[in-house]
Amino acid sequence: MAFSHAQGDWGPMATAQPRLDNHRILVVEDERLVALDLASALENLGAKVIGPARDISGARALLERDPGPISMAILDINLAGELVFPFAEELRARQTPFLFASGYANPTLPDRYASVPIWGKPLDTDAFAQALAGMLARKAARRSL
Repeated sequence: MAFSHAQGDWGPMATAQPRLDNHRILVVEDERLVALDLASALENLGAKVIGPARDISGARALLERDPGPISMAILDINLAGELVFPFAEELRARQTPFLFASGYANPTLPDRYASVPIWGKPLDTDAFAQALAGMLARKAARRSL
């Protein structure tokens, strides 16, 4: 379920089932089963999953080892007590789009993240992966206009 008011890109697509082929998705999630389930759903749609990383230092290490462009990053807000916002700023500096996932009903975000989509946990990973594929497909279509 998406919490953010920035849901315009998250609606269903009227065309064929979108895929994530040729997309590299970074997953930063401290709950192992959630991370593995999400990675599996993304891979089933053709994505190359970078990670999952369970903390910020692990995410940084992944990006150092595999420095290619990232299509999207999925960031758990609270990584075992460590807030992900400093890493989100690093992604912004790299011009890497990201979204947040949170187990909190109404997470409070700094104002600078007001336009960033937030997905509630537990994730319906298949629906989430489909929504992500649709969002990336629409962004690509807008760039080609």
